[in-house]
Amino acid sequence: MSIEFIPTVWAARLLVALDKSLVYGQANVCNRDYEGEIREAGNTVKIASIGDVTVADYVKNSDIADPETLSDEEQSLLIDKAKYFNFYVDSVDRAQANANIMDEAMRRSAWSLRTAADSFLAAEMESAVPSGNKIGTVGDPVVPTKDNAYEYLVDLGVLLDEGNVPVDGRFVIVPAWFHGLLLKDDRFVRSGTFRGDVRLANGEVGEAAGFRILKSNNVPNTSGSKFKIIAGHAMATSFAEQVLDVQTYKPEKRFGDAVKGLHVYGAKVVRPSALSMLIADKS
Repeated sequence: MSIEFIPTVWAARLLVALDKSLVYGQANVCNRDYEGEIREAGNTVKIASIGDVTVADYVKNSDIADPETLSDEEQSLLIDKAKYFNFYVDSVDRAQANANIMDEAMRRSAWSLRTAADSFLAAEMESAVPSGNKIGTVGDPVVPTKDNAYEYLVDLGVLLDEGNVPVDGRFVIVPAWFHGLLLKDDRFVRSGTFRGDVRLANGEVGEAAGFRILKSNNVPNTSGSKFKIIAGHAMATSFAEQVLDVQTYKPEKRFGDAVKGLHVYGAKVVRPSALSMLIADKS
């Protein structure tokens, strides 16, 4: 019996992984006001702020009080997160492949770095929300329904109102199941679920209750429960990042190409009162 050789055939197109929407790191959710020039992990961005100025009554023909000394409250944004990628493609694989493996590997590497930063930002925001700005608790989360999910958004907005947070530019980031509840409420649908004439930002699914509604699979949660739905304004969180280095190189004991890159970043919630949060379980 003859032996038949069946070669392995490489597909001309790569099977691309399904990606999460990257939401927390976009400009409308956090700001880059203090990014500056980041040279290496461990750099610190100093953020100064001025306290309130006292206003007093003026009495005609009377001396005013001595000028008050303004208080200076300094916060530090520490660039303390560093992530890298390092992958290798063998020359034989590259020669046999019809698809551009290197390009897709670079794209996947960049996406993985951004996903890690997005999850980090979500956790930073979650931990900084003041206790008075939370609806529900980890021990006793609320259970929204299609009849009251919209009303919980209104309640989140009221908490921001009480903290003097600007109305323009507010966001709320919800998981897919919460967005599904909103879609069953005519108040959300009527407010403009989709805007065909405007290009929506990454993850944006509409507007309601004074918020831009963003959908993300990176909403912090505990094993698929106790979802931390964060609302707020971009003024609350400052984010700074830098891709410090990307290098291609030839591994000494291999035939092929390798690429490595380093991404450093950090975040600081500088105005916690500009965030509110709903802790919720699926209905």
